[in-house]
Amino acid sequence: MSGAAPLGKDLIEEVYRKLSNAKYIVQSYGLTESGMSSHYPILDREHYAAAGRLLSNFSQKIVDIDTGKELPIGQKGEVYLQTPSNMMGYFNNPKATAETLTPDNWLKTGDIGYLDEDGWLYVVDRLKEMIKVKGFQVAPAELEDLLLSNPDVQDCAVIGIPDEKSGEVPKAYVVKKDPNLTKLQVEEFVK
Repeated sequence: MSGAAPLGKDLIEEVYRKLSNAKYIVQSYGLTESGMSSHYPILDREHYAAAGRLLSNFSQKIVDIDTGKELPIGQKGEVYLQTPSNMMGYFNNPKATAETLTPDNWLKTGDIGYLDEDGWLYVVDRLKEMIKVKGFQVAPAELEDLLLSNPDVQDCAVIGIPDEKSGEVPKAYVVKKDPNLTKLQVEEFVK
């Protein structure tokens, strides 16, 4: 079982390859502010990249981070939760409480995700880690997953760096499996 950060599809598949006796690798999801676990993982290889399905008596929605409007199935936005165990607020910190809880008690998780047509939640990144390129939100974890799907890349990390024209641009730090891998080859792979 994995938690704290989303596992990319390629990483999960690599774990299955390396740990041939592993029957299931599942991700869990929840926050202290929502009373810990809000989703339950299912032992199912079809949905292994999902964080799980919502527990009974809990509500969820995906919200556009710019407009605050609820998004349809399949579109990425901030995950909002409403649970019987949502926190009432942060102790002696009304500013943080107001930034995290909506007036109608939805918890803004700070996670970027989407729902599929069966209600499975897929978490792709943290809102704080998003890179804003020309007004568009880019998830570093998705770029990292793409880079890690290159057989010549051993590991990588993507961050946002300031850019005069675009606001921010992604910058990747790559650990090569193949010492002959060039920067140009990595850039072409990402395109």
